[in-house]
Amino acid sequence: MRALSKLLGDIYRLSMPYFRSEERWSAMGLLGAVIGLELAWVGATVMLNEWNVAFYNALQEKDFAAFKTQLLVFCGIAAGAIIVAVYQIYLKQWLEIRWRRWLTRRYLDAWLSDNVHYRLRLAGDMADNPDQRISEDVQLFVARTIGVGVGLLGTVVSLVSFSVILWTLSGPLAIPLFGHEINIPGYLFWAALIYSALGTLLAHYIGRPLTKLNFDQQRYEADFRVDLVRVRENGEQIALLDGGPAEDRKLEGRFSRIWGNFFDLMKAQKRLTWFTAGYNQISTIFPFVVVSPAFFAGQIQLGQLMQTASAFSSVQGSFSFFVSSYVTLAEWASVVNRLTGFEAAMAAAKADADAPSFAGTAHAEGPAVALRGLDVRLPGGEALIAMETLDIGHGERVLFTGPSGTGKTTLLRAIAGIWPFGSGSVALKDGHRLMVLPQKPYVPVGRLDAALAYPHAPESLPKERLVEVLEAVGLGALVGRLEAEEQWPHVLSMGEQQRLSFARALLEMPDVLLLDEATSALDEASEAALYGLIRTRLPAATLVSIGHRSTLMEHHDRVLHLTGEETPRTLRPATAPMFVSA
Repeated sequence: MRALSKLLGDIYRLSMPYFRSEERWSAMGLLGAVIGLELAWVGATVMLNEWNVAFYNALQEKDFAAFKTQLLVFCGIAAGAIIVAVYQIYLKQWLEIRWRRWLTRRYLDAWLSDNVHYRLRLAGDMADNPDQRISEDVQLFVARTIGVGVGLLGTVVSLVSFSVILWTLSGPLAIPLFGHEINIPGYLFWAALIYSALGTLLAHYIGRPLTKLNFDQQRYEADFRVDLVRVRENGEQIALLDGGPAEDRKLEGRFSRIWGNFFDLMKAQKRLTWFTAGYNQISTIFPFVVVSPAFFAGQIQLGQLMQTASAFSSVQGSFSFFVSSYVTLAEWASVVNRLTGFEAAMAAAKADADAPSFAGTAHAEGPAVALRGLDVRLPGGEALIAMETLDIGHGERVLFTGPSGTGKTTLLRAIAGIWPFGSGSVALKDGHRLMVLPQKPYVPVGRLDAALAYPHAPESLPKERLVEVLEAVGLGALVGRLEAEEQWPHVLSMGEQQRLSFARALLEMPDVLLLDEATSALDEASEAALYGLIRTRLPAATLVSIGHRSTLMEHHDRVLHLTGEETPRTLRPATAPMFVSA
């Protein structure tokens, strides 16, 4: 019972923000229309139940005139029911896509704001496969919530309507007991209730493993899909390492989890289907078995028999809602669990973003970058880098060096404000804008001008300016393809991608530029040309670079080496022997 209460609370919490949002009036209007059409459908089934009496009595009495009249009545009821069914589906789908659009936008905003997407990745398993949760789980949640919610409402209304009819038709049942006669009013209603209650309890007992199995199946499918995408995106590196067999083993291992869980899912569904199929088959004939004694005793006509059997079937079907919908309900519950887990993970990541770590406060006077009391840590809490004070002056060019794995890139992330683990202060001069050029630039798929202008829209910049910076960084051959849509991460070499990154810096013109081995894929001459370009085009910009080449010294005013065999390490003035040659 506690689990059911929690599930209903989670559904309410996930659903209500939409119906309280800026779209609440259209949402409530569509929901009201769908509910109204569901009630109209129940009304049509009640009318058909009453129609049974006259139609089947006409057949029993061989009254052809009454038979023709009832056919016309049926056509009218059926026409109305068809209209209701068509527009109910149409409006339900309209509500579904509007709700999905709103909820998707809400999750995307939460996922992409404050670098939550990055923090979730750093946190490991806080939320697996957020792409699946935003794309598939949101769609399933909206569809199941509308379908099950409206269906349940229709079931309740149908139950009340046909319970009254069945109670009226059934009359009392006299049962002799210990020399006395006990009258049970509305015995057909109680028979339907007991039959359905037993079916619901058995269905829940047999089918309860389905919730976890569906949850795991969605997760395993997503993990397999992610690995397939990684193979596609890293095809060249895998081919160069002859990693096909290794990837095959890994993907086979991923799929084996899908295979194993799916077989468990099949077995659980088979057990449930054994019961539900038998239950549904018995339900077809059970009403006639219960009602037929009165018919054979001559107490009712064929029409009353069919009306009573139909009412009994409707009541029993309403009571059996959970039996017939158990698989859908299990899938719905697993989707709700995944979305609540995703929301909790994003909330935790957002709380980390709001918690004090590298609190940056702009200063009116002083250096371009000021580090105070910096304590940079790993996600597990282990100390990595510590320093009391570091000032980087306006227009100064500083190079950070040190062996691989000592924390240089992590320090740069802390200065950039995206590393959440640690404490201290990173302050920029008031009004200064910061930009980072990573070792592996992000190049989106699509048009080249959009990749060049990223994260701004290409329309916000003159085409002549885009052409000029491409030529300046040595990518003039791509000028004619600015509007071409390509898989640019695969079309451009890593060196070309790094050149594209420098072109972005020329467009952005930041005050502080952080370069994380931003020329590692280029030869020394190209590296010198790009650093010279930055010095010429952005003479007032402050540069902080990470690199291992000794040739980088000539492009910087100061070199600091990350020293210390044990953590926490710190930055110290470096000399030439600290470098390795290219």
